[in-house]
Amino acid sequence: MEDEFAVRAEGLEKRYGEKRALAGFDLAARRGTVHGLLGPNGAGKTTAVRVLSTLLRFDGGRARVAGVDVAREPARVRGRIGLAGQYAAVDQVLTGRQNLEMFARLFHLDRRRARRRAAELLERFDLVEAADRGVGGYSGGMRRRLDLASSMILAPDVLFLDEPTTGLDPRGRGEVWEAVRALVAGGTTVLLTTQYLEEADRLASRITVIDRGRAIADDTPDGLKNRVGRDRVEVVVGDPADLPAALAAVARVADTVPECDETGRRVHAPVSDRVAALTEVARTLQDQRIGVEDIGLRRPSLDDVFLRLTGRPAESAESTGSTESPAEAAA
Repeated sequence: MEDEFAVRAEGLEKRYGEKRALAGFDLAARRGTVHGLLGPNGAGKTTAVRVLSTLLRFDGGRARVAGVDVAREPARVRGRIGLAGQYAAVDQVLTGRQNLEMFARLFHLDRRRARRRAAELLERFDLVEAADRGVGGYSGGMRRRLDLASSMILAPDVLFLDEPTTGLDPRGRGEVWEAVRALVAGGTTVLLTTQYLEEADRLASRITVIDRGRAIADDTPDGLKNRVGRDRVEVVVGDPADLPAALAAVARVADTVPECDETGRRVHAPVSDRVAALTEVARTLQDQRIGVEDIGLRRPSLDDVFLRLTGRPAESAESTGSTESPAEAAA
């Protein structure tokens, strides 16, 4: 198993009775990167994180994290990793500073080192101004950043983030993204599980898609989206009577026959030369004085990815049955 990989799993198996939460799962995350683990609910993401972070024993296969064998030396692995779950595990009665000092003491730092490390992390995660306020008054993004800070007490080689922006508003999500980028810039490897293609796209240099306990795709964000479908030119006309003209304009640059939606005003088609195609369509419609409400290039969406790779859109995942135990699925 090469040193270039901070996390490496080969053929991981995890069973709950007859259920297989991991069914030969493979993963290779390079050092100093964010590696995304993308999949629908119940696909095995949380189980994989718990196995790799030594919280669960696995039934087959092998894994190394930060150069250490997970099965043979779990205590050494725990000394080199951090873990932040789906919900911030901080005490809302205590202040931000008190939370970090408490976690540092739990990691057996003496009082002086605990105070120093708490001050360093408050600075690193831009929480100095809120350091002595009760966490109950923090925004969701601030609580999440504090949670990330607590997982970095021992400056881990590898940080596992299990759906870290669940329930956050766009501002809070952006705050967490910036914190993750800062961690990676400092040399930490991040394994990020998420249901959001946008999140993986913004943060990850590579993404593994997992479904029913197996890795079904592994690629860069752009490569993954290109597997699902190429970019499309999309035009929305103001008057349905102008739709034939829009169809003709798009057909000139399209790789396939353009399609219309049920509104009778939107036409779209995949294209190879993105910018040139959009420019030509816009110029043609302008020359013909066609009123356009919207025109642009559209990339595949999260549902496009899930539908092509898993056979179902993201929102239907929970209704199809989970490969994880009830406790795992709820985590």
